[in-house]
Amino acid sequence: MVKTRFAPSPTGKPHVGNIRTAIFDYLYAKSQKGQFILRIEDTDRERMVPEAVKYIEESLSWLGLKWNDEEKVHQSDRLKIYNEYTEKLLKEGKAYKCFCTKERLAELREEQIKSKQPPGYDACCRKLTKEDVEKLEKEGKTSVIRFRIPEKPGEITWNDTIRGKVTIRTDIQDDFIILKSDGYPTYHLASVVDDHLMDITTVIRAEEWIPSTPKHILLYQSLGWEHPKFAHMPHIVGKDRSKLSKRHGDTAIMDYRENGYLADTMLNFLALLGWNPGTTQEIFSKEELEKTFDLKKVGKSPAVFDIEKLNWINGEKIRAMKVKDLMKKVEDFDSDFLKGKDTALVERALTVMQTRMVTLKDFTENSNFFFNDIKYSPKLLIFGKSTHDATLHGLKSVLKALESQKTITSGDSASDTMKSVVEAENLSNGDVFWPVRVALSGQEKSPSPNEIMWALGREKSIERIKTAIKLLEG
Repeated sequence: MVKTRFAPSPTGKPHVGNIRTAIFDYLYAKSQKGQFILRIEDTDRERMVPEAVKYIEESLSWLGLKWNDEEKVHQSDRLKIYNEYTEKLLKEGKAYKCFCTKERLAELREEQIKSKQPPGYDACCRKLTKEDVEKLEKEGKTSVIRFRIPEKPGEITWNDTIRGKVTIRTDIQDDFIILKSDGYPTYHLASVVDDHLMDITTVIRAEEWIPSTPKHILLYQSLGWEHPKFAHMPHIVGKDRSKLSKRHGDTAIMDYRENGYLADTMLNFLALLGWNPGTTQEIFSKEELEKTFDLKKVGKSPAVFDIEKLNWINGEKIRAMKVKDLMKKVEDFDSDFLKGKDTALVERALTVMQTRMVTLKDFTENSNFFFNDIKYSPKLLIFGKSTHDATLHGLKSVLKALESQKTITSGDSASDTMKSVVEAENLSNGDVFWPVRVALSGQEKSPSPNEIMWALGREKSIERIKTAIKLLEG
């Protein structure tokens, strides 16, 4: 059975890159009828953020990425396990204690950079005897445990699911730390041990981990285990092809929820950052992604984070929704906005605004004129090529026409009413449609007056047009 894991470090709110990894893990597992596991890699105690686990789980839940909760683990609860495997490597001479201080390592790195050598550990403690180690420990010196890279030069090769055959020399690897002086394992050891013990079949991660993969394969070999398949995803870059940053949109994933993006949109958009379905289809439901996602169709080239495409997908998904479903999304997004508002009016307002919305926030921020009293300058009522008298005549004529009607059945019927006024009174569209729109919305830019008139209804429309007439007369 295919089994994947999302293994974030709880150091803050998950960003776009972190969550794309989770999405690929989830979709690949689902496409293979496998399992998706959440593992909290909290062994870096200095960088831990107390609320981070909550942020991680909240982000995954919002996107609908359900993990097997029975197998969720925190690595900080498994220190005994990591220590057992560290002891095994020590006993077999595949690891050793290193007493080098941070100061010495910093000086070593500085010297290597000055002499234009690749920075790395120089294996200073590799040749310490048992007696040397005992002496240093009696002196109270602290140590870390380093993995012993094989001395004989060789190569590590693996068949990457995304990149094909990858080969890296072992002689360019340094003896890396597997257990820190505080007793916590490094990522290298903990991830290898857990991936094996949790039966992870495919490790999906960013391409920045490619240089570390030989270290992990050597650890697998030293422990007598087969390594899982590896799939290294391409980087995400901005439209200018530079490293993704906040100015491109690399913010916490939940910030997108706060800005009115749909969970379905983020899942759809992030799945397409690197994955190509091989068709022209760009709008996917969660169920479609679960069926069609294929790791072998993930490219090697950097994926471009295009905020315009994200907005397009979100707008398309909003327009495709039934109005009642969209109202539920608005309520989930901002429940306070709908409190005390007439449900039927909200539905009509959403019907008018739906085709103009890119995010849910577009409705909550730009539809207040449907529900609240409006204020505007009387000058705004007069269209550029119109006059005060023509505008007043137009408004009074529309008022008269509305007062003779029983109801406004649709936006089209409201439009017909205003067109008949234009023709009967020998006025221009600017004498009628413009001032009616301003009278109803109080805005220079808004939906069409006939749509607003239908949404507000006959009584409210009459009331606002009367107010506009008083403003012009006053």
